[in-house]
Amino acid sequence: MTPDEIHGLLTFLRRAERLKTVTRTSWTSEGKQESTAEHTWRLGLFALSVKPWFPELNFERVLAIALVHDLGEAVSGDISAVLQVGAPPKAEQERRDLLQLLEGAPAAVRANLVALFDEYNAAATPEAKFVKAFDKLETILQHNQGRNPATFDYAFNLPYGQAYTAGHPVIVKLREILDAETRARAAGERPSAL
Repeated sequence: MTPDEIHGLLTFLRRAERLKTVTRTSWTSEGKQESTAEHTWRLGLFALSVKPWFPELNFERVLAIALVHDLGEAVSGDISAVLQVGAPPKAEQERRDLLQLLEGAPAAVRANLVALFDEYNAAATPEAKFVKAFDKLETILQHNQGRNPATFDYAFNLPYGQAYTAGHPVIVKLREILDAETRARAAGERPSAL
């Protein structure tokens, strides 16, 4: 690595730090708005935790895609799925933001991270499809677990990400359990597991 590449890398990492303060429309169990970095961390942990049931996947690639999937949010913030109904796809904005975030980073870093981001959004590989599914599942898990505002729309989660959470029996079972929790939360209950 050249000194310029090192400085470019450090500049990128400093910019990416903003993900620690970008908030999402999810709340923690303590009632604090969740950050994108917190979501990304638990998505990675969730993925790693189910690795034994997905021996066909390359988990180095899974974790890399998970780490990068929301990286563009460091520029313009989170684009909530709730607000996406009828709006242009958020992936376009997030890709532009990712390219801006990566300005000055070493070319190899830019190429790798953009390729992972594109792979996630195309959902064309088994690893990208897996991350898409678990991204949706982690979001629903957080919505069900969180201490949310009284106006929180739990019912939104029931159709959310259905296209990505079908197929694999482990994913289907996780979705069934999370949907049952969602229905209970929508009815004003707080399931004992939460």
